[in-house]
Amino acid sequence: MAQSSSATSASSRTASFILRILAFALSLISLIVLATNTVIVTDYDYNEAKFRFQDFYAYRYMLATIVIGTAYSLLQLVASICNAISGGEGMLVLAFFGDKFISYVMATGAAAGFGVTVDLSRVTGGTGLDMSNFFEKAYASASLLLLAFICTALLSIISAFALPRRSL
Repeated sequence: MAQSSSATSASSRTASFILRILAFALSLISLIVLATNTVIVTDYDYNEAKFRFQDFYAYRYMLATIVIGTAYSLLQLVASICNAISGGEGMLVLAFFGDKFISYVMATGAAAGFGVTVDLSRVTGGTGLDMSNFFEKAYASASLLLLAFICTALLSIISAFALPRRSL
């Protein structure tokens, strides 16, 4: 019985490590895509306007959630590497509550990004401004953040199963 418990523990650690790498990578790429999202559009009178993600509050909120999620993912990734080297369990309660909180933060950031992109594309649709590249990058960043949220939500489930095992 002890052997199957240690095999389950090893497989959950491996899955957690892979999901933490994925969450970090996805949120980092999402950060890069959003931070470089700028477009210069020309209207019918040949007036140019530059739109950046910073011009919209929802994208700023999305950026904040990405930065928080990326920092947390990096912190947990380093902690899991240190735990693997030392052979310790780590701080399971912190991981449990942290994964839950950060997954909700990432989910709201992705929802804000999708929502503002849909609204902006609807508003600018009939104006003749070609902002499709801007919207595609915003959708890509929000989609990557949504995938990072899914990884963090799965980590939350894994850490929920790891807590009772530790107390036995």
